[in-house]
Amino acid sequence: MKNLSRLLWALLLMAPFTLLAQKQIVIENSDLTIEVGEKKQLSAYVTEGGKKLDDEVVFRSRARKSLFLDSLGVAHAYLPGKFSVIAFAAGVRETFEMTVNFPPIAEIKIDAIPDRIYAGTPVRITYEVIDKAGLTRDGAIVVMQSNDESIATIDAFGNISTDKPGKTTITASIEGIENTININVVKNTIAKIVLEAEGDAARTGDVFHFKAKALDAKGKEIADAPIFYSFNGLSDDSSQSAAGLIRQDGNFVADKAGLYTVTASAGVASAQKTVKISNRGVARKIEQVGHGSVSDKHTSDFWVWEGADGRDYAVTGTWGADGTAYFWDVTDPAGITKIDSIQVDARTVNDVKISEDGKIGVISREGASNRKNGLVILDTSNPRDVKVLSRFDENMTGGVHNVFISKGYVYALSGGQKYYVINIKDPKNPFAVSKFELDTPGHAIHDVWIEDGIAYSSNWGDGLQLVDVGNGIANGSPENPVQFASYAYPSGANHAAFPFRSKSTGKFYVIGGDEIFPYGLDMNGPNMAGGFLHFIDFSDLDNPKEVARYELPNAGSHNYWIEGETLYVAFYNGGVRVIDISGDLMGDLYAQGREIAFIRPSDPNGYIPNSPFTWGAQVHKGHVFYSDWNSGLWSAKVEPPKPQNVKIESK
Repeated sequence: MKNLSRLLWALLLMAPFTLLAQKQIVIENSDLTIEVGEKKQLSAYVTEGGKKLDDEVVFRSRARKSLFLDSLGVAHAYLPGKFSVIAFAAGVRETFEMTVNFPPIAEIKIDAIPDRIYAGTPVRITYEVIDKAGLTRDGAIVVMQSNDESIATIDAFGNISTDKPGKTTITASIEGIENTININVVKNTIAKIVLEAEGDAARTGDVFHFKAKALDAKGKEIADAPIFYSFNGLSDDSSQSAAGLIRQDGNFVADKAGLYTVTASAGVASAQKTVKISNRGVARKIEQVGHGSVSDKHTSDFWVWEGADGRDYAVTGTWGADGTAYFWDVTDPAGITKIDSIQVDARTVNDVKISEDGKIGVISREGASNRKNGLVILDTSNPRDVKVLSRFDENMTGGVHNVFISKGYVYALSGGQKYYVINIKDPKNPFAVSKFELDTPGHAIHDVWIEDGIAYSSNWGDGLQLVDVGNGIANGSPENPVQFASYAYPSGANHAAFPFRSKSTGKFYVIGGDEIFPYGLDMNGPNMAGGFLHFIDFSDLDNPKEVARYELPNAGSHNYWIEGETLYVAFYNGGVRVIDISGDLMGDLYAQGREIAFIRPSDPNGYIPNSPFTWGAQVHKGHVFYSDWNSGLWSAKVEPPKPQNVKIESK
């Protein structure tokens, strides 16, 4: 006991000195607040044992699109809020908080409302609060007041209720800034609502297009009468609620089978129509066919193609390993056979692509020993004897995460910020001809896909970018990329983009996929991902609209493929999901029962045993091929389509 006491006492005596000996980072800035649009130089030093050291301190922001820290330690404020900043030095790191103040309010923009409001019909005011930095202040509380509440009143959400004809004004105010809008309430002459639809029955996921007209007592249409649509329903399954979505253009879609009644109203006048909804009934079997095992390292992306000899081949990359790419003969999908491999200076070969004629391959490099990274161009004319033709690493020190080959050009991401366009018509002598990069704060990019001369890039918080690289829609070319359309959504996690033109409707969509790891990424254990697919209607390039989603519970999307009107998605821990995307797309596609099939690979001998983490899916000659991070290359077969049941029809 005496010896133990002496030991404890010695440890207590040593403790202060131990603490003093630890390295610490001291932030010299007394004020860590900044205004939007301003810059601030951060300064810090390292101490050890109470002594100031000459160690270099590097700053990084966890929210670079809002608060960016450059290589000199200068903070650039783009968006208001509180943000974590990390200070790094040799053997030590500290996290501290910076505040970017909200700029003063500059104006309240109120959207136009009808020149005439019919008494008894509701109207909603929409508005934007703009600050002096030109930013829209979401969530700002605006106070609204009617000058004459006997004519019209307004609630906290901008809903105007009108009681009698007359004129008044609505005043919106916040932080001493005001704006007014004139209200003209006229006599309500609406006597009747006529409601029409193209049918009486449909399936879940089918979109009804309801059209309503307001008529006066003489049967004359009142063209400017506001029509409000709503619905109620009774599910066929008594244990479930009826569910669906109706938009104020009259479009309606049901998620569950049952009877649904759509109501169109204008004041006290209304009309109803009931429709019968049946289950979509698109489910089919999917069966695993073959497996090309990779059990000693993670597998990344892949590509399948028909070789010059008429046989079918695939190439897979590897992640966080030794820079190996594997080549497979997949002519017999049930007998996938490894036929060759090639190793380059890299930790990760994240992406692999093959030219249209199958003779040239490109693999990406990240984590090269010389930090030049870039890409490697291969002769794949004989997949059993692949040869390196050349390397390209100019301006690509930050690593190449994604590549795409199109018509003699490679589109290669560089450092997660831009992509270069590289001429490989002479594959032994590649050279860059252009680049595409956004100029937004903290911009980043993850993926680029080329189809019909248009580059579709996924730019995280900046969303989907459509760039003419030879299509002609904006007079662009590989040497002169021209951006012509874009769409960003609030998640800021846009990771992949894929174009889709619906044969059944003629509409043009770009599908944006999110990639989120809510619990981080464990290289040596099972993982769970998040994120879903956003369906953006780009039929009007100047006014793209998000119209539908596919969100798989407890899984996250990665890469995907479309054949016809069927979507094949790798959903990481959710495996491969096969989805019916025929007809109009609206609302929650998962809830509508549009999933045709799914398969989750499981390999007891995998790099992480029995842990599905699927990266990509590709359809080739009737089979679905897919790569899995933990188990290699797989093939599956979906049974032929069943006859469709109920479509929209009149009785």
